[in-house]
Parts: sequence; structure tokens; C-alpha cells
Amino acid sequence: MAKISFTSNLKRFFPSLTTVNTEAQNVAEALDKVEETFPGLKSYLLKDDGSLRDHVNLFIGDEMVKDRVALQDCLKAQDQLFIMQAISGG
Repeated sequence: MAKISFTSNLKRFFPSLTTVNTEAQNVAEALDKVEETFPGLKSYLLKDDGSLRDHVNLFIGDEMVKDRVALQDCLKAQDQLFIMQAISGG
């Protein structure tokens, strides 16, 4: 099963956030699983059109997700999907 992990900064908005295991075939399916477990999180991560918000980055292992619109990057059973906020400022 693929493992979905989150940056600790997201716990500010979702205090019960924990790692999720899923058999999702792609990132979009994985985010559907996350939404089942943590209702409302998907709307924090995605724009109204279903694409990733600008302040959100997803990594499969150490590679940034390439498809930020349809979220069709493939997930394998041994993959780890890491969800994090993009940090900016000065």
C-alpha cells in the first residue's frame, strides 16, 4: 500500500491528521482517500477546478508531482506520497 504523509504544519488546520495507507493507483485517488479520512482537507489542497493550489506541493518519494491539474501521477504500492504547504515569505 502507498503511504500518504503530511507536513506537520497542516495539523494546525487538521489536528487529528495522521499517515494514511491506500491502494490508490494515482494521486487523485489518493486524495479521495484522504478526504474520506479527513473531511475538508481536499478543499484546502485543491482549487475549485480540482487542480492543486499554488501553496501546496506533493511529492512521490523525492520527486515533485508533475501533473498538478488532473493529478494522474501513478502511485505504486511501495510509494510514499508527501503532502506539504509551500512555504514562502521573506
